[in-house]
Amino acid sequence: MKTIPLHQIHVQLGAKIVPFAGFEMPVRYSSDMEEHHAVRNNVGVFDVSHMGEFSVKGPKALDLIQKVSANDASVLYDGKVQYSYLPNAEGGVVDDLLVYRIAEDDYMLVVNASNIEKDWNWIQSQNSEGVEMTDLSADLCLLAVQGPNATATLQKLTESDLASMEYYTFQIGTMAGIDNVVISATGYTGAGGFEIYVNKENAEKMWNAIFEAGEEFGIKPVGLGARDTLRLEKGFCLYGNDIDDNTSPLEAGLGWVTKFSKDFINSTSLKQQKEAGLQKKLVGFEMIDRGIPRGHYELCDAEGNQLGDVTSGTQSPTLQKGIGLGYVPTAYSKPDTEIFVKVRERLLKAKVVKLPFVKG
Repeated sequence: MKTIPLHQIHVQLGAKIVPFAGFEMPVRYSSDMEEHHAVRNNVGVFDVSHMGEFSVKGPKALDLIQKVSANDASVLYDGKVQYSYLPNAEGGVVDDLLVYRIAEDDYMLVVNASNIEKDWNWIQSQNSEGVEMTDLSADLCLLAVQGPNATATLQKLTESDLASMEYYTFQIGTMAGIDNVVISATGYTGAGGFEIYVNKENAEKMWNAIFEAGEEFGIKPVGLGARDTLRLEKGFCLYGNDIDDNTSPLEAGLGWVTKFSKDFINSTSLKQQKEAGLQKKLVGFEMIDRGIPRGHYELCDAEGNQLGDVTSGTQSPTLQKGIGLGYVPTAYSKPDTEIFVKVRERLLKAKVVKLPFVKG
């Protein structure tokens, strides 16, 4: 198991440490519920330094990104971030990722921790033009400062005007007296805020500065447990649960980042799938009967015939009810359609809802 650079700090804070994606990671410090509400209503900090970062540079950098990713990276400008995914040749998804345009011919790709080696090998296997790639993952720390008071907290530490930054843009500036910090108006919580990329040598200084700045707001460290309930309330996919090497990105609802205006890996067959019509779709559902849907529970019709499986499920701290994601036949994908979750041989009633579960 690898450890992240601030591992000892999390241990000292009393975090419960669990193995996740090959790393020892803090899953919670107090309680998932308390940490969840801290982010939704105030401000919390996640150490997500297990994520992977690749530098992609050179005159053919954009060509390589266009080839391996489904979204159209040609629309990016300096300081703009894009959500995308890497399609495989068999109709599934290698990974989902963020693409940062730092400058012309200079990009950063941010990938999931569990897929760092797989993604690197996959992109390199397509790198026929010799684009310069560097794996920055071991050198960077990534701190996600999320919640309504994230801007007020971080503004104390930088002269960059954070309030004017649009969603999915970034700046490279000075924060907490540290130069060359990537300040990104992105996040995986739907609560607003920033993700801060800093060299690992300065990680502890940054962590301490953020907590000092956020003290007046009661800032809290937040673990992977609350990160999962926060992302699920917004209907964000988690690789390995809702999307993987065998799931169709179109069935997973990623058609909005699939741009057929260009050629990319497997674009022809994905276009054919779209034109033929999708057989199933990833939907969000809320429990009507009391019960918590969990991953791999069966989704059924009223007669108990299996329609699909729950891919992600939890008790929503905000809505105080069970919510989940799962694949069902297209005929069952419309909002308000009644479906059932099989829990210990009992069929519990649920209904399909439009995502996100928590609006705003």
